[in-house]
Amino acid sequence: MNPSHRPVRLTRRKVLGSAVAALAAVAETGPSAQAAPPVAAPVNPDDTYGQMTSGVVTGENITEVLPGIWRIHVGGKSEQVTPLSFRSAPTNASALGLLPPVKTMPLEHHAISWTLSARGISVQLPMTHEERIYGLGLDTEIFDMTDRRAICCPSDTPQDKMNYSHAPVSFYVSNRGYGVYVDTARYAWFYTGNVVPKADAGELAGTAQPALSTAGLYEPTPLHHKTMLVDVHPSRGLDIYIFAGPTLRHAVQRYNLFSGGGAMPPLWGLGIHYRGESMMSDQEIVALARRLRAEKMPCDMWGLEPGWQSRVYPSSFEWDRARFPDPDAFIKTIKSMNYHLNAWEHAFTSPISPLFKPLRPWSGNFLVWGGLTPDFATAEARKIWMNHHDKIMFSKGIDGVKLDECDNQPYRAHPWSFPEASVFPSGLDGELMHTLFGELYQQTMLQPLTRRNLRTWSLVRDTFALAAPLPFTVYSDSYDFNCYLRGVCKQAFSGVMWVPEVRNAESVEELYRRVQLVIFAPMALINCWYMKLPPWLQINRDRSNQGQLMPEHQQATKVVRTLFELRMRLIPYLYAAFNEYRLRGMPPIRPLVMDWPDDVATHTIDDQFMFGPAILVAPVQPGRRRRRVYLPAGHWYDFATHQRMDGGRWITVDAPVERIPMFVKSGSIIPLAEPVPFITAETCFELTVYAFGTPRESITLYEDDGTSLDYQKGRQNTLEITWRNGTGSVARGGNYSGPPRYAFKAFHSV
Repeated sequence: MNPSHRPVRLTRRKVLGSAVAALAAVAETGPSAQAAPPVAAPVNPDDTYGQMTSGVVTGENITEVLPGIWRIHVGGKSEQVTPLSFRSAPTNASALGLLPPVKTMPLEHHAISWTLSARGISVQLPMTHEERIYGLGLDTEIFDMTDRRAICCPSDTPQDKMNYSHAPVSFYVSNRGYGVYVDTARYAWFYTGNVVPKADAGELAGTAQPALSTAGLYEPTPLHHKTMLVDVHPSRGLDIYIFAGPTLRHAVQRYNLFSGGGAMPPLWGLGIHYRGESMMSDQEIVALARRLRAEKMPCDMWGLEPGWQSRVYPSSFEWDRARFPDPDAFIKTIKSMNYHLNAWEHAFTSPISPLFKPLRPWSGNFLVWGGLTPDFATAEARKIWMNHHDKIMFSKGIDGVKLDECDNQPYRAHPWSFPEASVFPSGLDGELMHTLFGELYQQTMLQPLTRRNLRTWSLVRDTFALAAPLPFTVYSDSYDFNCYLRGVCKQAFSGVMWVPEVRNAESVEELYRRVQLVIFAPMALINCWYMKLPPWLQINRDRSNQGQLMPEHQQATKVVRTLFELRMRLIPYLYAAFNEYRLRGMPPIRPLVMDWPDDVATHTIDDQFMFGPAILVAPVQPGRRRRRVYLPAGHWYDFATHQRMDGGRWITVDAPVERIPMFVKSGSIIPLAEPVPFITAETCFELTVYAFGTPRESITLYEDDGTSLDYQKGRQNTLEITWRNGTGSVARGGNYSGPPRYAFKAFHSV
């Protein structure tokens, strides 16, 4: 645990302290970092329950804990259990020191106030009239979070655009160039500029007009003076962290580095991930895996869905010997075809599982589907869990997991998960556990792989704050194209990775559009958990399960293969972007407003995004053959035609069904690889490098073994590509001495 934060001590419980100590071992494997300096003790006002107390932040409540990051304590005693108690990696303080220096806190401290009441604590932070707020997690129905009420509460279902999601994160950023993190694991409510304190009683005077409809009556009222209200109950005190810019992007970088730096996927994790039908046998999986190889369909990861286990809902965590009579032989066969294996599970433990008896003392007091909920906040539960999974999975060659059902159902009439009133051996209640469960689960599953010096690129159903170092992408059961696209745009605000997926489709055109979006996500996921055939062979679920090929399957296979190969061509470029995420906190995929916060046109664009430092991607909705695209100021090049066009304007482009609109920022260098069907320890990408316009900056590629954690020990090369006088050159340096990852074929000017 970072020494700058108080150790967690729970009355009558000591197990949580041991949990934090155990997690510190995980943190040691994260990005190189040094501890933050100690912070000031909190101010303790009268904390009598039922008595309202108010205060204004003063200088003695504020400590600059790291360059450009301030901690503010408000109210009484801080919460004992927070996300910082269970952080996954230490802060990357050295990288924070490389960001632009900021001397003063971006918010006036005397404009920050708090109120303590019987309900809990609320905090008011200043906003300006035209300020826009982003983040607060990954509700894929909302992009611009300004002037609304949002709750940070894990949920499997969006609720009236209230920010319920699989990744609620109590961190927001402003286009004014600062970020705010509220360190709480309670369900926190944020009113983002749409409440008026009594002190501003004149704010609405004379502004109301008679409404001509019921809808108009309840429309939000424009305000000239805005306030951010944060409401957390039953908390008595909070620690709030302010992240300076100077720009929105820099504030996000500081938050990601404060979290420990971005996750670093293995090279193979950036390839195509295919998940087969849930109840497939080992022979059916091997046959389909061979078919993909015969069709030269790029694929690096194979996902096993629930049918690999003998019992699920709740789970046995044992192989089903009817479908997999010899698991070791099956794993060996799949890996011999150069697939990496990922196995689905959820944590609720069946009475028939060998884990049930040892976990019983270390689980919550309510069952889920008749199974135990392990308390991953205790070292004992984690040890039991890790030892079993290492024995049946990781020691056998499985190097990825899909962690399902670790979310919550706060507004379902018939929720299936544990209630908020639950009690766990660590002392956590059900609300705290729901918030932290996804991250604790990820940390637990990551440790056996870390001990084996292996990277993973896995899936998780729910996560929370400070999750940037965790090598997991968040997914959901939704299948709305616009929500998927909005999630890809929005993920960068909150230090999480988001993955849309492809399953079935209503038309072949819809299939193409969905694949076009997926290949530009952090993980390129084809999830056929309810379909026997891949969607390029049959888009209809029922016909797929009857083994019927669709008439267009040959053409569809050709088009999808070409799109997958585009993903493979971009892997060196994307791998470089993820290294920037790790080292500098720069999100590899981000919305336009993050790079152009002063351009008002970018403030609400939620259907375009930057892929890496230089490529703008504009996915097309199914059913459309043209779309409007906004190009920020400067010159841009069409990726396919190399046509140059002026930015700072909207354009309308043709979008043939087989193609996705992509544009390259002038002055950029883009390395493109010859596509490979999969990535191995010996893969060397043959690169053709393109210079678009007159490059003003170099691009750095990163070369390592692509699989282990040795890059954390400096065993990595950098390849700096520069362009001068119309000629490209490469300078290689570093301490990696393994097989080369890159060979350069040609350099071209565009």
